[in-house]
Amino acid sequence: MIHAVLIFNTHGKPRLSKFYTPLSALIQQSLISQIFSLISDRPSGVCNFLDAPDLVFPSRTGTKIGFNLESPYDGTTSFESVRGNGRETEGSSSGISGKGEDDTRVIYRHYATLYFVFVVDGAESELGILDLIQVFVESLDRAFENVCELDLIFHFDDVHHVLSEIIQGGLVLETNIHEITACAQNSLRNRKASSTSSNPLIPNLLTTPSFRPGRSDGGKGWLSVMGV
Repeated sequence: MIHAVLIFNTHGKPRLSKFYTPLSALIQQSLISQIFSLISDRPSGVCNFLDAPDLVFPSRTGTKIGFNLESPYDGTTSFESVRGNGRETEGSSSGISGKGEDDTRVIYRHYATLYFVFVVDGAESELGILDLIQVFVESLDRAFENVCELDLIFHFDDVHHVLSEIIQGGLVLETNIHEITACAQNSLRNRKASSTSSNPLIPNLLTTPSFRPGRSDGGKGWLSVMGV
């Protein structure tokens, strides 16, 4: 299962965070900070996946951890101290992750100023997830025509839509880039058509020659376009 999909830049600023495992905002912030610390210090020549048993996600065996959320998170508290304030329920005292399929792994790729990170359990193939990251990046590149970090900031809804075409509920739905791109573009056209139908005056105002800045008729241009 895919627990989370994250994108952040080389300064640790998150540009996308999608968690498929229910976690509180406090835990999500701490996970993002710790994952960035794990991969930002790794040299470029090492492999792109690593085991991360200290990252806390509910396991397949039903083990869960409770956390003391009364103390505010200041951004510097280590995740081990957060875990120490919690209590284990419905499981053993050996921790949140067991062996095999319950192991938590971080798989990432570094593109320019961005890290694309998938947090998965042991049931997922590392090489398969690396290919899935490439599919995600190429789909974004086609959707935005040479995607950059600013696209992720100003068009985050489109980024989430592309991701939802690939993954739902932590499971992979589609890996065909052409299908993903076609669905994303079709959704964008539908949203534009819906916006146009709900605001019929907008395209007329933008395309009618009588509505131009600096005209002497002032408000008469508005009235003529509106049919008054």
